[in-house]
Parts: sequence; structure tokens; C-alpha cells
Amino acid sequence: MFRNIIYALLERRHFWRYASFSEIAELYTSRTLRVIGMNLASGFASVYLLKIGYSLQFILLFWAGFYVFKVFIAFFAGSFAAQYGPKHGILISNLLYIPAMIMLGFVPDLGLSAIIIWGVFMAFSASIYQVCYYIDFSKIKSISHAGKELGFMNILEKIAIGISPIVGGLIALFFGAQVIMWAGAAIFAIAAIPLLISSEPTRTRQRISFRGLPFRAVYRSFIAQTGVGFDVVATGHIWSLFIAIVIFPNLTNELYLTIGSLSSVTIITAIIVSYAYGKLIDRRRGGELLIASVVVNGVVHAFRPFAFGAAPIVATNVANELATTGVTMSYMRGLFDTADLSGHRIAYLMIIDAVSNFGAALACLAAFACVAALGSNEGLRIFFFIAAAVVLLVGTAHFHLYRK
Repeated sequence: MFRNIIYALLERRHFWRYASFSEIAELYTSRTLRVIGMNLASGFASVYLLKIGYSLQFILLFWAGFYVFKVFIAFFAGSFAAQYGPKHGILISNLLYIPAMIMLGFVPDLGLSAIIIWGVFMAFSASIYQVCYYIDFSKIKSISHAGKELGFMNILEKIAIGISPIVGGLIALFFGAQVIMWAGAAIFAIAAIPLLISSEPTRTRQRISFRGLPFRAVYRSFIAQTGVGFDVVATGHIWSLFIAIVIFPNLTNELYLTIGSLSSVTIITAIIVSYAYGKLIDRRRGGELLIASVVVNGVVHAFRPFAFGAAPIVATNVANELATTGVTMSYMRGLFDTADLSGHRIAYLMIIDAVSNFGAALACLAAFACVAALGSNEGLRIFFFIAAAVVLLVGTAHFHLYRK
């Protein structure tokens, strides 16, 4: 159904450089379903662990270890994509997420062993997926309409992100949080189906080589990617924990629905700005969009400690959506162009994912240090001021595409 809708909307309006439109539709369909599955369950993972009795410090250290583990898996993911192709990697990653979600549902019964198994499967799934998705999309994008393509992908993602937390929250409210995890596993199984249709977009049985990779031309993007990883943790895990611990500390199962609803109200904003930002990028204004969005994103993080109650949270989420969408779309456009120019697409994007995970691990350790020194409430507040400064690194990418 998703594939038919996407095909009908865009087939006549876009011309693709390396792939037929059916391949684009399959990638869009699979990613949309994956995002639904992830946000149905993973968006609540940190709060879920907190509510079943694990300490904030334990959760932060778990995520730090998780992201450090992913730094090393990124290199395995790149090698897998080179050998078997990114589409096979995406397929495997979706299948790996199924046992991860099942084990997360059994954490109350099995304890730490279930958390470790969940984390290992999830780390492999997430790393393989991210590297392979980058490779696949960067290969099949259109040069002249890449902004529109990123915009459409972002619209699909935001619709999925907008719907799934509410659905997940309702499931948790009426059936318990464990059921969310099992429902997410089922959706990941469905998300694997579209990838069985078409062939690989890249040559398989390649070997990864760093010889000839122009490090002097790409090292700035590696530094900027550290800020991207830091921002992912600040906007995701830490913001959800802040809402659960500081703003709504007394809610039980209804907390999942509250977080889901407050996160989902930004969907209209996301759809509008995705389309507008896509047009700006295709008009060669992506550089200005990136810098402006990075600055606004930093300001949003600085204001998070002062958000108390539903209205301030919604306002913060809307402002964050405006900024994050601008950063993501303009940054990814520059990233994919750099991957083209590097002549080492897989090696470059593999390092990008590794550096992003390194930045995410730093964010978790920074949050842990703040909480250990100042306590949960004050520590999380101070962390957002740190995040406000670190995310400015994203603006230092200095992509060749945006140089005048």
C-alpha cells in the first residue's frame, strides 16, 4: 500500500540518476515502516527502563556503552555493505531488530541478561541499517532534485514519527508497555518485505580501502558529525528522561501516551518545513539553511531546562522540529555530495556513522557526569546547556557543495 501511494505521487515528476522509481519507492516504504516500528517502541525505551526500576545513572551508562559498541560495528556494517550490498544490509538489520524488541519486552522478567541481548541485537541492527541506508540513498538520489527527495523522505518519516508514539502510548496505556515492544517487532518483520523485490544499487563483493580517501577534504565533516551524534542523544533519550523525571514525575503508564502526544503535535510543522527546505536546498541555499538551523537548534537546547508543562514542551518540540529538520536535510545533502566527490562512498559513510556514534557516547557520558555531580533534576538541566554549545559543531562541516 505504501509503495503504491508513493509511486502514484512521484513517478511522473522525478527522474532518477541510478535507479528506477520502483527502487526508490521500495526504499521509502521500508524506511517508513522501520520508523514506525522504531518509534512505536524505541522512543519509550529509556523511560521504560526508568519506570521498571533502573536508575538514571545505569540507563545513561548503558547508552554510553551501546554507542561505543556501535562505533566498532560501523566498520563491520561498511564491510558487509561492500561485500553483499546495502539493500541486503537493510534487510538483515530489520530482521535483527525483531529479537531486540522481543527481549526488551522480557526485561522485567529476565533482568540484565535481557538488556544485554537487546542492546547487542539493537546495536548491530541500527549500525548496519544506518550505514547501508546512507549508501543506498546517496547512490540512487537525483543530483538536481536531491533536496526534494530528502524532503519527501523526511515528510514520510515525520508522519510515521507523529503517528507511532501515540499508537504506542495507547497500547502501553491499555495493554502495558511490554506489548509495545512485541508490536514493534512485528512491524520490523513487515518492513523487510519491500527489500526482497529489487536488486542492489551498488556493485557487490567490494573491499573497503582507505587509500586515496581525501581526508583533508572531508575531515571537517567528521568533526561536525560528532555534534550530530551528540544532538541525537540530547533530543531523544535525554529529553524523554527530562520529561519523565523533572516535568511529569508522578505519571505511570499514561506517561507513555503523554510523551507520545507531546512529540506528535509537531507533525504539521515537519511536513510544511520539509517541503520548503527541500526547495531551498535545490536552489543552492542549503549552506545558509544549515548555519541558521544549527544556531536555532543550539538556542532550543538552551531553553529546554525552562520548559515546564504541556504548552512549553509543545513549543519546544515545534521549535526543535523547525531547527532539526533544517539541519538534517541540508546536512545530509552536503554529506551525500561529499560521498560522491570522495570516490570512496562506502568508506566515507562508514566513518561518518562511527563518528556519529562516538558523539552520541560523549553525550551520554556528559549527561552521566552532570547527574553524578548535581543530581537527576539539576544535572539534566545543566546537560542541555552543554548540548547547546556542542551542537554548534554541526555548522563547521564546510561542505564543498555550499562553498561560494
